[in-house]
Amino acid sequence: QVQLVESGGGLVQAGGSLRLSCAASGRTFSNYAMAWFRQHPEKEREFVAGINWSGSSTLYAESVKGRFTISRDNAKRTVYLQMNSLKPEDTAVYYCAARMLNIATMIQSYDYWGQGTQVTVSS
Repeated sequence: QVQLVESGGGLVQAGGSLRLSCAASGRTFSNYAMAWFRQHPEKEREFVAGINWSGSSTLYAESVKGRFTISRDNAKRTVYLQMNSLKPEDTAVYYCAARMLNIATMIQSYDYWGQGTQVTVSS
Protein backbone atom coordinates (compact mmCIF):
# COMPACT_ATOMS: atom_id res chain seq x y z
CA GLN A 1 0.00 0.00 0.00
CA VAL A 2 0.92 3.65 -0.38
CA GLN A 3 1.10 6.40 2.21
CA LEU A 4 1.09 10.01 1.01
CA VAL A 5 2.21 13.14 2.86
CA GLU A 6 1.63 16.63 1.46
CA SER A 7 3.68 19.71 2.28
CA GLY A 8 4.31 23.22 0.99
CA GLY A 9 1.02 24.93 1.72
CA GLY A 10 0.83 28.36 3.26
CA LEU A 11 -0.49 31.91 3.04
CA VAL A 12 0.30 33.97 -0.07
CA GLN A 13 -0.98 37.13 -1.71
CA ALA A 14 -2.97 37.00 -4.92
CA GLY A 15 -0.60 36.69 -7.87
CA GLY A 16 1.97 34.80 -5.84
CA SER A 17 3.27 31.25 -6.13
CA LEU A 18 3.60 28.10 -4.08
CA ARG A 19 4.98 24.64 -4.79
CA LEU A 20 3.25 21.72 -3.12
CA SER A 21 4.99 18.39 -2.63
CA CYS A 22 3.57 14.93 -2.02
CA ALA A 23 5.96 12.28 -0.75
CA ALA A 24 5.04 8.61 -1.10
CA SER A 25 6.19 5.72 1.04
CA GLY A 26 7.16 2.29 -0.24
CA ARG A 27 8.81 1.20 -3.48
CA THR A 28 5.87 1.08 -5.91
CA PHE A 29 5.50 4.81 -6.63
CA SER A 30 6.29 4.46 -10.34
CA ASN A 31 3.26 2.19 -10.88
CA TYR A 32 0.78 4.89 -9.88
CA ALA A 33 -0.93 7.81 -11.48
CA MET A 34 -0.93 10.76 -9.09
CA ALA A 35 -3.35 13.63 -8.74
CA TRP A 36 -4.08 16.74 -6.75
CA PHE A 37 -7.57 17.52 -5.51
CA ARG A 38 -8.70 20.48 -3.45
CA GLN A 39 -11.57 21.24 -1.12
CA HIS A 40 -12.85 24.56 0.16
CA PRO A 41 -14.85 24.26 3.40
CA GLU A 42 -18.08 25.18 1.58
CA LYS A 43 -17.42 23.25 -1.63
CA GLU A 44 -17.13 19.67 -2.82
CA ARG A 45 -13.71 18.18 -3.30
CA GLU A 46 -12.61 18.74 -6.91
CA PHE A 47 -9.95 17.49 -9.29
CA VAL A 48 -7.10 19.92 -9.92
CA ALA A 49 -4.36 18.11 -11.85
CA GLY A 50 -3.14 14.59 -12.60
CA ILE A 51 -0.10 12.81 -14.02
CA ASN A 52 0.17 9.23 -15.23
CA TRP A 53 2.62 6.59 -14.02
CA SER A 54 5.42 7.54 -16.42
CA GLY A 55 4.88 11.30 -16.41
CA SER A 56 4.12 11.23 -20.14
CA SER A 57 0.56 12.50 -19.73
CA THR A 58 -0.95 15.26 -17.62
CA LEU A 59 -4.47 16.60 -17.14
CA TYR A 60 -5.64 19.86 -15.61
CA ALA A 61 -8.90 21.34 -14.48
CA GLU A 62 -9.92 24.23 -16.70
CA SER A 63 -9.78 26.60 -13.74
CA VAL A 64 -6.03 26.05 -13.24
CA LYS A 65 -4.81 25.36 -16.78
CA GLY A 66 -1.91 27.63 -17.66
CA ARG A 67 -1.28 28.53 -14.02
CA PHE A 68 -0.53 25.19 -12.33
CA THR A 69 1.96 22.51 -13.38
CA ILE A 70 2.06 18.95 -12.07
CA SER A 71 5.29 16.95 -12.26
CA ARG A 72 6.85 13.90 -10.67
CA ASP A 73 10.24 12.57 -9.69
CA ASN A 74 9.97 8.81 -9.41
CA ALA A 75 13.48 8.47 -8.01
CA LYS A 76 12.43 10.71 -5.12
CA ARG A 77 8.95 9.16 -4.94
CA THR A 78 7.49 12.65 -5.02
CA VAL A 79 4.87 14.53 -7.03
CA TYR A 80 4.77 18.32 -7.20
CA LEU A 81 2.21 20.98 -7.95
CA GLN A 82 3.69 24.32 -9.00
CA MET A 83 1.03 26.96 -8.44
CA ASN A 84 1.53 30.35 -10.10
CA SER A 85 -0.68 33.42 -10.44
CA LEU A 86 -2.68 32.33 -7.43
CA LYS A 87 -6.18 33.67 -6.95
CA PRO A 88 -8.33 33.90 -3.81
CA GLU A 89 -10.59 31.20 -5.26
CA ASP A 90 -7.63 28.81 -5.15
CA THR A 91 -7.91 28.84 -1.36
CA ALA A 92 -8.55 25.26 -0.20
CA VAL A 93 -7.05 22.22 1.43
CA TYR A 94 -5.04 20.45 -1.26
CA TYR A 95 -4.92 16.66 -1.21
CA CYS A 96 -2.57 14.27 -2.97
CA ALA A 97 -4.08 11.02 -4.31
CA ALA A 98 -2.85 7.86 -6.04
CA ARG A 99 -4.31 5.12 -8.27
CA MET A 100 -2.87 2.55 -10.66
CA LEU A 101 -1.34 3.68 -13.95
CA ASN A 102 -3.69 6.21 -15.53
CA ILE A 103 -5.24 9.53 -14.58
CA ALA A 104 -8.86 9.79 -13.48
CA THR A 105 -10.86 12.82 -12.36
CA MET A 106 -13.36 11.18 -10.01
CA ILE A 107 -12.66 11.07 -6.30
CA GLN A 108 -13.77 7.45 -5.96
CA SER A 109 -11.24 6.34 -8.58
CA TYR A 110 -8.35 7.00 -6.22
CA ASP A 111 -7.23 4.44 -3.68
CA TYR A 112 -4.82 6.40 -1.52
CA TRP A 113 -5.01 9.88 -0.05
CA GLY A 114 -2.83 12.20 1.96
CA GLN A 115 -4.02 14.30 4.88
CA GLY A 116 -3.96 17.57 2.96
CA THR A 117 -2.14 20.88 3.14
CA GLN A 118 -3.80 24.28 3.50
CA VAL A 119 -3.36 26.91 0.81
CA THR A 120 -4.73 30.38 1.55
CA VAL A 121 -4.59 33.18 -1.01
CA SER A 122 -5.33 36.70 0.22
CA SER A 123 -6.76 39.44 -1.98
